[in-house]
Amino acid sequence: MSAETERATTPRRRFELDALRALVVLGLVFFHAALVFDPDDDFYVKNADTTPVVTYFAGLGVVWAMPMLFLVAGLGSRHSIRRRGPRGFARERLLRLGVPLVLATLLIVPVPQWLRLRAADPGYHESYWHFWPRFLTVHLDLGDFPFILSGKYFETGHLWFVVLLIAFCLLLAPVAAPFAAGAERAAQAVERRPALLLLPALPLAAINALLGMEESYAGWNRWAYLLFFLFGYALADDERIRAALRHLAVPVGVAGLALFAATAPGFSAADDPFTDWTPLALSTRALFSAAGWCWVTAILGLLDRRPHTRRTPGPVLGYLAIAALPLYVLHQPVVVAFAYGVVGWSAPIAVKYAAIVVGSLVVIFLVYEYGVRRTRVTRFLFGMRP
Repeated sequence: MSAETERATTPRRRFELDALRALVVLGLVFFHAALVFDPDDDFYVKNADTTPVVTYFAGLGVVWAMPMLFLVAGLGSRHSIRRRGPRGFARERLLRLGVPLVLATLLIVPVPQWLRLRAADPGYHESYWHFWPRFLTVHLDLGDFPFILSGKYFETGHLWFVVLLIAFCLLLAPVAAPFAAGAERAAQAVERRPALLLLPALPLAAINALLGMEESYAGWNRWAYLLFFLFGYALADDERIRAALRHLAVPVGVAGLALFAATAPGFSAADDPFTDWTPLALSTRALFSAAGWCWVTAILGLLDRRPHTRRTPGPVLGYLAIAALPLYVLHQPVVVAFAYGVVGWSAPIAVKYAAIVVGSLVVIFLVYEYGVRRTRVTRFLFGMRP
């Protein structure tokens, strides 16, 4: 590899992406609090009064937010593999992601399911510790890979992101070197024809259209996220790709808005736009996927247009960047617990929503600051570096 190519492909810390990742994780508090008032979503706790406005705003988030998290995770995998090699990378990801996954599955994830039962049936008075062993009564189910455990009450809940990320990392590790070599040829092609960056929208559209979108995984098919992850690993930090992203950001962003608007008839009129095989549902899923790809690439390009002279993150960004995984692990049970207490209030939706969001953020940060961040043991248990 030439010195020029090496400089083009050597990853540098992208603090703007650290900020974006933290923004998405914090945004999930606002997103999941809104689902309490969504007439269509089967959230754990539901308010008696709902509004379709929530559905529309939720769609603006799902089209890009979780795909962006997987893309940024792929970019981080590139850094890790360069430092540790494929085997060291696999071990590090299993430990850093697997430990909080097991801990949260045992102690945190059962809480929303228990509150769901209590919210649905006022006569249900089973204590959490009586419900807990029933939640953990599971059997092996390889048919839903990589979600290999199943049970009447068991679920991975919001940790589906962590499960998929572990699976993607383990799938990447043995093919990291040849995949990176293929990415070099792709980067050369994009350097000549920047419009080639739009091609991944086609396989994304095929995956979502033919395999179906999965509501449990933020509206995307689980395997569509693999493409975002691999793009992040192979290409997102290549300077030639970044130049193309900057060049195309505005027109691709406009195209993404138009494609997303074109999904409105399908999401409104189809009986089940996520899984139906009608032409309307199939085309809606394809348009949604293409819109998602355009939004993600446009956001990357627009963020990269700013001059990045800072070599170290600011204090707020530095704090949030290392807190992203613990905050993600903690957020949903806290939101559900606040929602369970708030939905019974005699108050407007806006007041209840604000109470859930503010209360959840305060508790999440207090638990993180005083229960996670300050000791080596708790940092390890929540996937943080010592």
